Amino acid sequence: MNIALVTGSAGLIGSEAVSFFSEKFDLVIGIDNNMRQYFFGQEASTAWNRNRLEEQFANYKHYQADIREVSQLEVIFKEFGADIKLILHTAAQPSHDWAAREPFTDFSVNANGTLNMLEMTRLHCPEAVFIFTSTNKVYGDNPNFLPLIETETRWEIDTNHQYFENGIDENLSIDHTKHSLFGASKVAADILVQEYGRYFGMKTGIFRGGCLTGPNHSGTQLHGFLAYLMKCAITGNHYTIFGYKGKQVRDNIHSYDLVNMFWHFYQNPRVGEVYNAGGGRFANCSMLEGITICEEITGKKMSYSYSETNRIGDHIWYISDLSKFKEHYPTWNWKYGLNETLQQIHDGITSRL
Repeated sequence: MNIALVTGSAGLIGSEAVSFFSEKFDLVIGIDNNMRQYFFGQEASTAWNRNRLEEQFANYKHYQADIREVSQLEVIFKEFGADIKLILHTAAQPSHDWAAREPFTDFSVNANGTLNMLEMTRLHCPEAVFIFTSTNKVYGDNPNFLPLIETETRWEIDTNHQYFENGIDENLSIDHTKHSLFGASKVAADILVQEYGRYFGMKTGIFRGGCLTGPNHSGTQLHGFLAYLMKCAITGNHYTIFGYKGKQVRDNIHSYDLVNMFWHFYQNPRVGEVYNAGGGRFANCSMLEGITICEEITGKKMSYSYSETNRIGDHIWYISDLSKFKEHYPTWNWKYGLNETLQQIHDGITSRL
């Protein structure tokens, strides 16, 4: 059999991967114990998405295992062994702010959980392709020291800078910078995945995501920028902008486009390779610009306020340069732009509400 194993399978990227790979593999195994509900409360529960996957895909098999527990993972890996051809590790604690509340939990999920997944792969299916969803937060706040210019609706980088045309590439240092504890635990995981590739010769790929988004995101205040923004626009709930005059810029990649990057990598894998992955110059917006688009789609004025206190380690301007990935995989390109993605998020939230 050809089997794909997805951790965080009821989350945004994991569920998109299940949908995508269900047509390409004999069996898709999902590992997800809904810790997102523990992190962010009932509104962030992914139970609805797990139920959707089990109803929709006959070749999907779900395990409510905890990636922090080797004994729970070992049962799965021993059962399927070398039939596992792809491991897509998306499970994580994803919030800056939450990590500082419970550092042990954050690190055990993000770093130890990743080590457990890598070691199970090495022992039971070493020829499998191992893909890890890392984050641009591994660069810490280094992007904030770039030459940034304030415009009417956003911060932007100086037009003479090397990053202006395509964004930030993979050569930006991850050292001497404030990451947040979340960023630090993801750095540990990121380096581990690189090391298992380079040291053991495993086929590992690391994707440092910008804002990952899409219609199946269970967005909350602490995580899920566009999904939570649109949820507030639809429901009338109050939204708080944290710092930087609301002009901080994020690039946004649709979950389908990211999973399609994974598919391209899987077909022609490399060893310990790192890629920035986001909307790039193709799809990005500031907080203020995002609010405007949400208001246009919903036809409602948003209720929001401004707090002068920015989140620790938050980026003022971040746009991913995908040139390296596009050079390695020239047939890949984005499918969904910003407005189309936000319309899908609107429709998805509306249907669930």
